[in-house]
Amino acid sequence: MRPLSARMPSSRTSVILAGVMLCTVLPVFAVAPVKLSGALTGIVHDGTGVPQMGATVLLFNHEDRLSARALTDEKGGFAFLSLMPDVYSVRVSLRSFVPVFRDNIVVQPGVRSVLNVSLTTLFSSIQLITPPPGEGGIMNDDWKWVLRSDSSTRPVLRLLPDVDSDSKKPAHETASAFSETRGVVQLSGGDTGQVLAFGDVADLGTAFAVATSLYGRNEVGISGNVGYIAQTGMTSTGVRTTYNRDFGSFSPVISVTMRQMMLPSGNGSGDLPALRMMSMSMGDEVHISDALSVQYGYSLDMVSFLDRLHYLSPYLHADYRLSDADHVDFSYTSGDARPDLGADPAAAGDPVLQSDLNALSLLPRMSLQDDHIRVQRGQDLEVGYSRKEGSRTFRVSAYSERVNNAALTIVAPGGFYSSGDILPDLFSNSSVFDAGNYQSIGYTAGVSQNLGDKFNVSAMYGSVGALAPQTDQLASNSPDELRSVIRAEHRNAVTTRCSGTLSRKSGTYFIASYGWMDARAVTPGHIYSTDSMRPEAGLNVYVRQPIPTFFALPWRMEASADLRNLLAQGYLPMAAANGQQILLVETPRSFRGGLRFIF
Repeated sequence: MRPLSARMPSSRTSVILAGVMLCTVLPVFAVAPVKLSGALTGIVHDGTGVPQMGATVLLFNHEDRLSARALTDEKGGFAFLSLMPDVYSVRVSLRSFVPVFRDNIVVQPGVRSVLNVSLTTLFSSIQLITPPPGEGGIMNDDWKWVLRSDSSTRPVLRLLPDVDSDSKKPAHETASAFSETRGVVQLSGGDTGQVLAFGDVADLGTAFAVATSLYGRNEVGISGNVGYIAQTGMTSTGVRTTYNRDFGSFSPVISVTMRQMMLPSGNGSGDLPALRMMSMSMGDEVHISDALSVQYGYSLDMVSFLDRLHYLSPYLHADYRLSDADHVDFSYTSGDARPDLGADPAAAGDPVLQSDLNALSLLPRMSLQDDHIRVQRGQDLEVGYSRKEGSRTFRVSAYSERVNNAALTIVAPGGFYSSGDILPDLFSNSSVFDAGNYQSIGYTAGVSQNLGDKFNVSAMYGSVGALAPQTDQLASNSPDELRSVIRAEHRNAVTTRCSGTLSRKSGTYFIASYGWMDARAVTPGHIYSTDSMRPEAGLNVYVRQPIPTFFALPWRMEASADLRNLLAQGYLPMAAANGQQILLVETPRSFRGGLRFIF
């Protein structure tokens, strides 16, 4: 038998074997990732949701030392993996956008935190999204197998994502107070105050509108304007606040608008008081089914000028799709006009901000009758059918419209003086005449042809309402006589329209239309139409031109021009009793230009 010492390995041999085993195991632990590390990932996009590639993302530790740097990929994504649990800060920057910084980002072991970065030219923001307590986003498979091996810890797996398919608990989102902020500053002016069929606009004006998302589902907007009327020296101011809440199936919009116009002392326009208006409105759009959508709402308007007026203006617009190519729509408006129901979105830019600006700039058409102030109002009921065949769209519609206190402009050299109900125009040196009430029933039929992706040509024929006098000679200067000789009649009207973008490089957008109607009639046409194409008197041109900016300015600029009734059509000459020649006008010729700064 061999001695025990011969069978036992020597101490030197044991040391050698231990060293070999240690050298073999150490590299395995050296290359193995940290088990309980965290991760920080995110997506960078602009205010419209477009991913931004090439944004610089800097990661700082709790000592404000740079820990890592990353560039976003083509999907706007970035990632910092295998981070030790700590408190970090992130800074995101990209040319032409306002940089954004967020601190106190806690990275927890086994948790993947996600950053939603929104870069804008006004207010950028970062939203931190973390799984609820107990949900680890990056726990490795080794720990999952350890938990599976012990029955007491197996229920923890139900809290892990992608393990329990029945878990539908949403991620917890820590939203910043303000995000997706956008704004418009607009400067505009014209040769005279612009008179539209459903409202008046001051000569000069400065307006702004800002909208921002508040804690994710709420949108708050505020807008205001200051206007000046050169002919009368009157100033106008207005402010509007808007609130929109997303409840999923519906998202009502509530707004309050206040406007005021003041005449300077010593103007010579008589003892006209200040014009004050307040409007509270609510609107919503509901998709009842895949084929049926409904827009509805109302506004309560209060006007204080010589008298106090209160009136309610409800509206409803329903669209039902019979098929992919056919759809039927129904509209009802009462009180104030709602031209934005059928507005061309390409002509308006941001529809929300543009709606706020229009609500502030347009003032109701007012007149005087029986020594009491009157506001032009309408009640319109229309139904239409559209069919699309390739790049061509056909449409027919019928309407019934009633207009109360139709306001017409009287233009006369030296002014038109009368002892009756003639109201001095607050926007020019002319006067406003109340033509009374009238009702019209008509129809239109049109075709629209797309010429590629940039141009559209349309033509429309219809029988519409018009105001026509029975004589052009007045026996007296009485407004009652003038009102008695005006009758509502039907006239055939033809309207052609062309719109489009001249080139992608210049970005020039234009709308040109021409409406022909009998010259012996004041041509209000279908005033409260909600179609995107409506009969309008004469030649009208609208141009919007983007202006290149330099030095990476945090805004973009646009210039616009709006020319109305260039050929002065619808000017109806009449002779007063004293031989004075007057013109009865529904839409005076006007030119208006503007400059916008869009953030």
